[in-house]
Amino acid sequence: MAEPRRYLCICADDFGMSAGINSAVLDLAAKGKISATSGMVRREAWLAGARMLRQLEPSEFDAGLHLDLTRPAHAGGPEPGLAGLIARTWTRTVFSPGLEADIRDQFTRFEDAMGRAPAFVDGHRHVHQFPVVRELLVQEIARRYPSSPPWIRNTAPGFRQGPDRLKAEIIHVLGGARLAALAERRGIPTSGRLLGVYGFSGDINSHEQRLREWLSASRTGDVLMCHPSAGLMPGDPHGGARLREYTALLALEPAQALRDAGGSEVTLAPLTRCLQPA
Repeated sequence: MAEPRRYLCICADDFGMSAGINSAVLDLAAKGKISATSGMVRREAWLAGARMLRQLEPSEFDAGLHLDLTRPAHAGGPEPGLAGLIARTWTRTVFSPGLEADIRDQFTRFEDAMGRAPAFVDGHRHVHQFPVVRELLVQEIARRYPSSPPWIRNTAPGFRQGPDRLKAEIIHVLGGARLAALAERRGIPTSGRLLGVYGFSGDINSHEQRLREWLSASRTGDVLMCHPSAGLMPGDPHGGARLREYTALLALEPAQALRDAGGSEVTLAPLTRCLQPA
């Protein structure tokens, strides 16, 4: 008996960070290589990118909010380290009213630019799952969208082999299980597991191999995150990896990759479609 078809959401993070990222995401979306992207509404390239992003059919492509709490002090500057935010949220000394206002503002900016609610919410550097942040995020989603909330990205590791396993587990430990439980209590859907975690190292061949392994490990409801770009951005520590990811995704043929690996077929789809009742 043939194995059932699997549906996978491949989501490009960081839309709006740069023109090169926007270009890669829109190209990959047009070619059917990805099925979602999450936007950074406080970055320089967001508004220009959103004008093109909103032309994509929402039923065929999920556009979400990439919650961004570590913005550079000035345009084009370096992002601050993550340790300070982790410390303030885990000790619950972060200024909650300011954080709440920031989260609310990012939802409003998304709605204003796109003319609709985000299909989902995740976090730049996975900040959406941190203590305090997750409570305020779930509260805002429940307040704004009581009848049809966007889904939230789960960070539960989807691939527990190889040298990147520890990084995936550390990400999840920073609050993934608590966020998933909190969302469930409020009736907010979440994705399955998270694929795509790695150390941004290696060459194009190694990344193509990673993609094949992630596809093979995927289940319906999982999200495979990626960070493609068509150009380098000054000061970006992951610029080379973004170019490699873009190249590898352009060459990606999920059905062929799974046939080569002997697995069941994988079809790309926006996760919103997978979450809808049959």
